[in-house]
Amino acid sequence: MNDQIKILFVDDEPNVLKSLQRLFQEETYKVVTATSGQEGIEILQREQGFQVIVSDYRMPGMDGVEFLKYAHERWPHTIRIVLSGYADTASIVAAINEGQIYKFVPKPWDDDDLRMTINKALEVFFLREKNEKLADELMDANAELTTLNSNLEEEVRIRTSALEFQCHALQFNRNVMDILPVGVLGMELDGLIVLNNILSEQLFCKKNDSILGLSYREALPAELAALVEQTMATGESRTTLTIFEKKYSIRGVKFTRNVDQKGIILVVIPE
Repeated sequence: MNDQIKILFVDDEPNVLKSLQRLFQEETYKVVTATSGQEGIEILQREQGFQVIVSDYRMPGMDGVEFLKYAHERWPHTIRIVLSGYADTASIVAAINEGQIYKFVPKPWDDDDLRMTINKALEVFFLREKNEKLADELMDANAELTTLNSNLEEEVRIRTSALEFQCHALQFNRNVMDILPVGVLGMELDGLIVLNNILSEQLFCKKNDSILGLSYREALPAELAALVEQTMATGESRTTLTIFEKKYSIRGVKFTRNVDQKGIILVVIPE
């Protein structure tokens, strides 16, 4: 325990209060006394930070249970204990819930028992205080987690929307390419074919086969493969080629979009 611990004893008999002060004089507690319930309320209003309140039951004016009931309403975190003679036991038990009283201690009390009761009351106080602090921290953590989850959900929604748009745009681009009246072939600088449209498939793909992923050398006619190599060397090339007894004008262009995108585009235009 530490010197911040404060205990209030309320009893209308000064000798009882002196006995209680002597009992706890070797403790590090700050012991405060009051001779009536009204005085006890004034002390609680004037001084903050009492952990335990011990009150006699039978006092003139405001009795102990009435005083502790008021203390519970105003200072609910305090631990409240009733002191009284055996003759009052039945009425004390009936009134305990009114003041949310922690324990009833009969008069005359046993010093060791009373010390132990006070120590246990303090343990309960600090345990409740710790639990409330942990509960507040948990609520804060849950609130923070809820915010993070909400932000994450929004981020996922935004990214999903962006991906859906990109997929839609890619499909639109593909559809546009497929309806073009020209054939389009795209390949990386190592010669791997990575792009074609419907017309180029009709011109260069065998039935049920695909040229995607193939080298231009194995997928294209020799004359067209030579055009690809010329484009790689000079950056641009043109030729005319007859495919399936139809003449096509073919243009090759080397492009560099950025560091990661370099390649060759062939455009096959029916004449």
